[in-house]
Amino acid sequence: MPGDEAPPAAAPAATAPLARAEQFIWLTARVLEQRRFAFHFLGGDADPVDTALGSYLNGDGGYGHALDPDLRGPLSHPLHTAHALRVLDSLGRCAGQRIERLCRHLTRVSTPEGALPVVSPAPRGYPAAPYHPVYDEPPGELLTTGPVVGLLHRNRIWHAWLFRATDFCWDRIESLHHSHPYEVQSAVAFLDAAPDRARAAAAADRLGRLVRERRLSVLDPVRRAEYPAAPGYAPGEQLFPHDFARRPESLARGWFTDEEVRRSLDFLAAEQQPDGGWPVHRRAWAPGSSLERRPIATLEALLTLRAYGRLPAGVSRPGPVPPR
Repeated sequence: MPGDEAPPAAAPAATAPLARAEQFIWLTARVLEQRRFAFHFLGGDADPVDTALGSYLNGDGGYGHALDPDLRGPLSHPLHTAHALRVLDSLGRCAGQRIERLCRHLTRVSTPEGALPVVSPAPRGYPAAPYHPVYDEPPGELLTTGPVVGLLHRNRIWHAWLFRATDFCWDRIESLHHSHPYEVQSAVAFLDAAPDRARAAAAADRLGRLVRERRLSVLDPVRRAEYPAAPGYAPGEQLFPHDFARRPESLARGWFTDEEVRRSLDFLAAEQQPDGGWPVHRRAWAPGSSLERRPIATLEALLTLRAYGRLPAGVSRPGPVPPR
């Protein structure tokens, strides 16, 4: 009878932040990011992630095929290697003959000082972001060397290539007087895993003071306009405390007060867009790159929020990965 109907059931899962992020992933992400989401948030297995990552592996032991969306084309580049190692580390599979072969590849593509460039010298013709120019003799960069060396140390990998690359990271970090946010991120990736913990703590303390003195991190999102983007960065391309301290055990966590971290995480959670994904603030240069970058940014945001116990309510259901 009219008036006797039960009220419509609420559907919190349909609007919960994690459920909306899941929908965004299925709608827009590459197979790799879909498999990663299933592994981290749906109880999925590691094997499908590993298989998807393997499609980017080249015969020279490096990774290519736009694994990092800013470098298109099939060629192996160190920036792709850093991305691949982050995925393997998250699976607990950063070991074995694959890593031995990868280290041999890194030896071949290193600069004379034993470091990694961002982009290997290669034939021109494949599209790349304008902020990653190709040089005939590219310099070694902390931007790529720091994360790669850090992840190998974190997984207790020992290879001859690591000795000079580790020395490069120490020399570059301990001599930094001017830097930019992404380089600092790479320094943190190295310091969080460097075997010499006392030296790492001292270097991180000095680096944290540099970050605050040079205003490289937005400490209060409400006053974001007071923190200009670094030279060469896009308008609004700024980093926040959670970008440096992606996990609470990071050495970079000590750079910020509890209140600064709380505001940063609040801002990160509120950045979720109506379509369920997180935005990308770097300069857009190609539609495909921007589309592929957003699911990666979404996964990073969710993993950071979960690391701090701030994963949005309405945890996504466990279950099989939908077919493609």
